[in-house]
Amino acid sequence: MSADKSTSWSYAEDLPAEDEVMLRARERSFELGVTPIGAGVGAVLTVLAAGSKAQTAVEIGTGAGVSGVCILRGLGPQAVLTTIDVDVEHLKAAREAFSEAGSPANRTRTISGRAGDVLPRLTDSAYDLVFVDADKPGLPGYVDQAVRLLKAGGLLIINDALDKDRVANPAVRESNTVVLRQVGKAIRDDDRLASAMLPTGDGLLVAVKK
Repeated sequence: MSADKSTSWSYAEDLPAEDEVMLRARERSFELGVTPIGAGVGAVLTVLAAGSKAQTAVEIGTGAGVSGVCILRGLGPQAVLTTIDVDVEHLKAAREAFSEAGSPANRTRTISGRAGDVLPRLTDSAYDLVFVDADKPGLPGYVDQAVRLLKAGGLLIINDALDKDRVANPAVRESNTVVLRQVGKAIRDDDRLASAMLPTGDGLLVAVKK
């Protein structure tokens, strides 16, 4: 990356201004040992949620609620976010963040459990947006489930899709990197999806179900 490109990337990442609600959610993330999405990724999530006019969204990997707040801020006033995490402390922190953000309790559904167990119980073609920020070994299964869950025109968003620039380097053969590389190619080649890779954060892979 050229110096100018690196500077532009850093500028874009730091441009969004975050309020006290987001800063407190980040503090809870660090206290729980969770790495939250960056401000740049959060801004993109809000814009994509708003632009898609989503009424139903699923988040795989709740963390402490940073990404959930960003999605909720883009969703309409009647839209509902379903968020899944195996750690009940994460869900507790997320509910606190949602409350501080002014989101009514009936706009969020927090589900404790492994995503691989929970997702098959959700309804086919019932969701407008699926955001994945979870364990990399489970990603192929999560993507399969996400495509099933999405309506036509629905958005699939995968965080950390470039794995700190390792995905683009074929010499890197770490298991998580290999999974991300394979998933990216599978989504690119899937006739049901139109996709693009955004260099925001550590990479956002975005796809629309045709």
